[in-house]
This record gives sequence, C-alpha cells and structure tokens, in this order.
Amino acid sequence: MLFLHDVWVNWFEGEENGYNVCDFHEWRKDDSVELLDQVPLLKVDHLLFDYIENDLAELPQSLLKDVHQKAYIRKNHERIQLEYCFVITDGQGILAVDTISYTIPVRKSRIIPRQEQLVYDMVKDIEPEAYPFKNPFHEEKEHHILSLSPLYMRGLTRKERQLKQLLFMALDQLLTSKNAAALKYWYTEWNPAKYHDIQSLDFDEIWQMLYNETLYGWSPKHVALCEHLVKGQPFFERLWEMEHQPKVN
Repeated sequence: MLFLHDVWVNWFEGEENGYNVCDFHEWRKDDSVELLDQVPLLKVDHLLFDYIENDLAELPQSLLKDVHQKAYIRKNHERIQLEYCFVITDGQGILAVDTISYTIPVRKSRIIPRQEQLVYDMVKDIEPEAYPFKNPFHEEKEHHILSLSPLYMRGLTRKERQLKQLLFMALDQLLTSKNAAALKYWYTEWNPAKYHDIQSLDFDEIWQMLYNETLYGWSPKHVALCEHLVKGQPFFERLWEMEHQPKVN
C-alpha cells in the first residue's frame, strides 16, 4: 500500500457535491487546516472516484478494511490514529477523505499542489484498485434546488458558489410559501421588464420563469436578488454576512 506523509488538509464536512470541496487556491486564512502525519493513498477507477467525490453514500467495505486505522493526524505534538481516512485519485482528480468513524465520506479535502504532483507521480504506473460498490454504474445523480448541478456552478468562485446556494435556499422558501403576490413581487425585482407579462400567469408559471432565469451564472442581478430576499431572516442574513466579511485567501 502507498502512503503519503505530512499532508495538509482543509476539511469540508457533509458536502455531497465536489464543487464545494475547495481547491487550495480557494482556502481561506480562517479555515481549519490540519496536518495528516500519515495517510494511505489509493488509486481507484473514475466511477468510484466520482461516487465518493459527489455523494455521501456508503463506502465499499473492502476499501474501508484496507485503510482501517492506517492514518494518523498530528495535533498539538500528538499523533492520533484515525479510523477511516485516506487519499484517493483516479489519475485525474485527488481527494482526501475522513469518515470520522462512520462508513460514509463525511469530511473531504483537496491537497496542496506540491503534494498533488507527488500523488500523480506515485500512481502513474499502477493499475486502479478494484473496489466493488453498490450502484457500480452510478446512475445520474439527482440534483435539486438545494443541491444544484455542477453545470450551474461552473466558473464561479468560492464566494459566488456560497451565495448562489444561499439564493436558492431563499428561493426554495419562496416556493414553499405558495404566495403568488410575493412571487410576482420578487420576479419583478429580478426582471422588471416583464412586470405586465406575468400579471395573468399563475404561481407555477412565474416560478418556473424565475427558477430557469436564475439558474445560470452569477451576476450583480443575482447578488441584488439574494441580498433583498434574505433581509429580515436572521439565519439567511448570517450566511450572507459570513460571505461579506473580509476574506484572506
């Protein structure tokens, strides 16, 4: 088995979508970066890599058995054994995983560029390990309003992704309310030119227009809609403020 040593990780917890596991250039000074003293390195096929990177599903039992108690983290000069922690690659992407003793990939991290290159060099001449897992063909994952497809996050910065998720959380609340008057108001805020066009439409028709038009990209219009939608809602306002505090990458 291959091992890496002195690996810096920045854990993102409970993330089912790989786009929320930030690359090194998006790490922030206030992130909790930790040092793995030793961690197993596995080369797997693309299907399994994608399954682990973009889901929170059960890990293959044979994989868990292979990595069991073989990783250590260094904290305050102490070397602490981890139950199931490993780094995987399919030769194209790299992901560090810590299950925090569960059997799903609860915490995920990217690694720093120098160590990425080391991983690629270490695995370039070896075949992927075969780890059978449920749903081996990994049917198309279902995305929804609170878990947008990577297609709609492509090209966005960490801050923009976070704010877009916040916007769609607020839009989901608007959808749940079924308040046609409120929806007409917010759609007009988003697209004033269509004020007269929507007056004769029902809730579902207007909702579909707003949803479809906000899905792609991220613009000053998105920012304004998000800011206004979250106003007066303490939980959403806190998430907004967290993304607008000065960040040091």
